[in-house]
Amino acid sequence: MNLLLLGSGGREHALAWKLANSPLVDRLYCAPGNAGIARDAELVGLDAADHAAVADFCKAERVDFVVVGPEGPLVAGIVDDLEAAGIKAFGPRRAAARLEGSKAFAKDLCRAHAIPTAEYARFTGAAPAKAHVRQKGAPIVVKADGLAAGKGVVVAESVEEAEAAIDMMLSGGLGAAGAEIIVEECLAGEEASFFALCDGESAIPLASAQDHKRAFDGDRGPNTGGMGAYSPAPVMTEELSRRAMDEIVVPTLRAMKAIGAPFKGVLYAGLMINAQGPKLIEFNVRFGDPECQVLMLRLKSDLVPALIAARDGVLKSFDLRWHADVALAVVMAAKGYPGTYAKGSAIEGLDAAAAVEGVEIFHAGTKAEGGRILADGGRVLDVCALGRSVEAARERAYAAIEKIRWPQGFCRRDIGGRAVAGDAAGQS
Repeated sequence: MNLLLLGSGGREHALAWKLANSPLVDRLYCAPGNAGIARDAELVGLDAADHAAVADFCKAERVDFVVVGPEGPLVAGIVDDLEAAGIKAFGPRRAAARLEGSKAFAKDLCRAHAIPTAEYARFTGAAPAKAHVRQKGAPIVVKADGLAAGKGVVVAESVEEAEAAIDMMLSGGLGAAGAEIIVEECLAGEEASFFALCDGESAIPLASAQDHKRAFDGDRGPNTGGMGAYSPAPVMTEELSRRAMDEIVVPTLRAMKAIGAPFKGVLYAGLMINAQGPKLIEFNVRFGDPECQVLMLRLKSDLVPALIAARDGVLKSFDLRWHADVALAVVMAAKGYPGTYAKGSAIEGLDAAAAVEGVEIFHAGTKAEGGRILADGGRVLDVCALGRSVEAARERAYAAIEKIRWPQGFCRRDIGGRAVAGDAAGQS
């Protein structure tokens, strides 16, 4: 069969790598892709925002199935438009993608169906939002309702910081995404990323993962799209995974079906784990990035039948197999990220890095030019590795990074450190 993958980041490179290994796939296209994805798929100059052009390409090239990577096209309804054109696609339709596209919608759904999440209030005016913050105190979280490219969440350590975030968002700093905001309690505990493959009625859990959001070592600096991840997440015990399914995923599927918006695709629940169990921080409606990279490394099963089963509504009796090894990803980003950064710097040593045992390098923001690989984004490379333990996987990943020559890039040096420290404590 012929497949089209939409997207251009590290998540999409990991998906392309996995899809290309399926014996079911004859031709794999990716639009727009990047320099790394070009090794696994044929790149196509399509704009995912132009739904008609995507549908026309699929018809012309006899594409049997479309896999949508990023959230933007999903929230914009690309699956609706492709299915209306007779083209099968993986991912939620527009109405179901509101779980990520509108934080207010997701929070209201949780409240209506007793899904455990942080207490919250919605605002469209700055004065009442600030009054609420002064009443509740800090730390407190301010979120833009809509999609804001990873910039729509401020964990404010002071009332003044929260008020500044309110002013920024409601005055148009994030465009339409910040026309309404959510102010919610700051949950304490340990974060985990929990993924479930859903077909509208049934869901099967995927492997757990833990990511590192802050830019710098020691969880310092600004929040980013993710600076590293590992799977499985030690905090997600079998009992907690069962509770996440029973208390969060299954009630959400039931609620979405009840309002006529059945959820098909990957439901990504960002969780905070504390003594009370799992609480939902927020939903995403696609694979995480860089969590997808570590999940694809650990997935033994063919991904293609699983995605088709989710789309076709036949997941109930489906099963997935996973490698027991730990997978870990370290993101290499351009200096200045997540703020202002330069593009176009050359990256060398990638072949030597990829030759390290157990290592796979996924490109997140690169382009090929004149036989060289150039940085073309904020997050640029995902250096990933498998190992029998978190420590073994991270040793391989950082050994590979030492072989990459890119003075204009940086990475965190403590990815997986908390898990390694926990292992050491458990063995002492």
